[in-house]
Amino acid sequence: MKANFLNLNWYDFGKGAVVAVLTAVLATLTTLLQTGKLFDKASLPVIGTAALTAFIAYLGKNLFTNSQGQLLTTEKNATPEIVKPLK
Repeated sequence: MKANFLNLNWYDFGKGAVVAVLTAVLATLTTLLQTGKLFDKASLPVIGTAALTAFIAYLGKNLFTNSQGQLLTTEKNATPEIVKPLK
């Protein structure tokens, strides 16, 4: 289930974690191809930063996407809340 505009749910965090792990794997492979070593202490902050950046970017994208998948668009089927006057 997709979250409404300006809302996040646990599903978004789970998918964000998957994106972060995949980014870390790709950053590690990139480091391996460029240096010939799997990773060293100097590359760990770069890989961690790439994963964290991907996680935050994914959550940011989902925060500003409505349940229909439209970016920066409020919910079309949202009904305004009607407040009844007090008697």
